[in-house]
Amino acid sequence: MLTLLAFLVALGLLIAIHEYGHYRVAVACGVKVLRFSIGFGKPLLRWQPKGSQTEFVLGAFPLGGYVRMLDEREAPVPAHERHLAFNTQPLRARAAIVAAGPLANLLLAVLLYALVHWIGVQEPAARLASPLPGTIAQAAGLQGGELVQRAALGGAEPEPVRSFEDLRWILTQGALEGAVVRLEVEPAAGVLRREVLLDLTQFDTREADAQLLRKIGITGPWTRPVLGEIMPGSPAERAGLQEGDLVLQVDETPVVDGQQLRELIRESVRDGKAKTQTWRIDRAGTTLLLSVQPQPHQEPTGVVGRIGAYVGAAPEFVRVRYGPLEGLGKAFARTWDVSLLTLRMMGRMLIGEASLKNLSGPLTIADYAGRSASLGLVPYLAFLAVISVSLGVLNLLPIPVLDGGHLMYYLWEGVAGRPVPERWLEPLQRGGMAVLLLMMAIALFNDISRFLG
Repeated sequence: MLTLLAFLVALGLLIAIHEYGHYRVAVACGVKVLRFSIGFGKPLLRWQPKGSQTEFVLGAFPLGGYVRMLDEREAPVPAHERHLAFNTQPLRARAAIVAAGPLANLLLAVLLYALVHWIGVQEPAARLASPLPGTIAQAAGLQGGELVQRAALGGAEPEPVRSFEDLRWILTQGALEGAVVRLEVEPAAGVLRREVLLDLTQFDTREADAQLLRKIGITGPWTRPVLGEIMPGSPAERAGLQEGDLVLQVDETPVVDGQQLRELIRESVRDGKAKTQTWRIDRAGTTLLLSVQPQPHQEPTGVVGRIGAYVGAAPEFVRVRYGPLEGLGKAFARTWDVSLLTLRMMGRMLIGEASLKNLSGPLTIADYAGRSASLGLVPYLAFLAVISVSLGVLNLLPIPVLDGGHLMYYLWEGVAGRPVPERWLEPLQRGGMAVLLLMMAIALFNDISRFLG
């Protein structure tokens, strides 16, 4: 129920803001707006404020919306109202009305990011877990436990890293841009900082998906290798493990953090069979040796070991909060960065340099809406900001049927001094609709694959 409610609120808000952008600028330009609709299909609710020329409608299918304006191309317009028709407006007014919808989404994202920065949020500290063997992070000399203080792409000036989310963001940018990421890390309290270079110039951007950090080797924030809840009848219970046990060593390998312990458990399976491991643990100051045999578990990437226990304590958290001006400035910067990142990702998908698996549809969006809402107001606001940016950028793409397609027509009109010929419009609209339907089909296929996988 929470997932459905969070999804509908997100969808309704983003669509309403988008259409309100069109509506508000249309009214400001003197265009008569006949209907403002959130959703399609049979109207569930309709009203017309006193003195207003516009009918407001809530449709049965909330997967979109529209603003219907007086327009001679759609229906005859009385001569005395011709100056109120959309098609009779100057080019700059028509372009402003069309662009206002996507720009409203981008401005909403700025506001949402600003709220996130002003309210503040508890985020994991940027202390690194043990890098995965054979990865870029391990090759760069990271060992686990380092606290990232500052980071930069290439030769740019390093900026403070206040949380693991900051680090995740700069690593994502570095992977997509094929850049060297410079990290200033503090190995331990009182130890001098050192610089670590993560060479992502050869990183295959087709791999820049949800497993991005794992492929770089930085899987998450550092956690103590402590066991949490033990599932009844699990391999952990059969081995005599208890909640609160601190794992010191697995076989001959010293354990330094929860991530390393999870990997040792996962890698215990060979040829479909799990190898029995000898664990040295600390239980309330007493050292014990226990034999643990993980259970094979099938995952999309192969068979891995599981012990049926929560592995790793909660990471160290820091509160990230900004003042009014700094928070607003960072909100504009984050909206700009996410917009550019979205465009780069779309461009690379178009030329085959990034996987089409990065396209997400309504099922994935609904899932993330529910997850973020369950975590609290701030994570949900951040989720809304990302989706708002995506919606704004998507609608600015030069694809006929989208706002960007209409802006493309107006660009032609501004350069050629005449509208796009009528004989071109129908094929362009059909082509644009085909592209849009193809994107939706791929996104839906990806959704289904993720849930079935």
